[in-house]
Amino acid sequence: MIVARWQVNARFGQKQELIDEIRNWWKTIGRDIGQTDVTILTGSVGAAESLITVDVRCPDMAELQSQWDQLAHFPEHKAFALRVEPLVVSGSTRWEILKVVT
Repeated sequence: MIVARWQVNARFGQKQELIDEIRNWWKTIGRDIGQTDVTILTGSVGAAESLITVDVRCPDMAELQSQWDQLAHFPEHKAFALRVEPLVVSGSTRWEILKVVT
């Protein structure tokens, strides 16, 4: 099991709108590509208040890559990117892949 963690910082005053857009993406496009085990977190103590983190749990890297490959077939994904661009601090997005150890 892996966790693919996407992190982004919201521009000042744009956090809730960005969270709403992210939630909608995972309710629509995310579910369509098979990303159903998802947690959205925000910065609180010891983290920037503007931080939004999305943890996606997948069986392995092959499954994650398959899901990401499907995005090319969703014009809605490109539309999402255009909608959220003004809400995001430029250069703040990043992915981390973590291995679950039990």
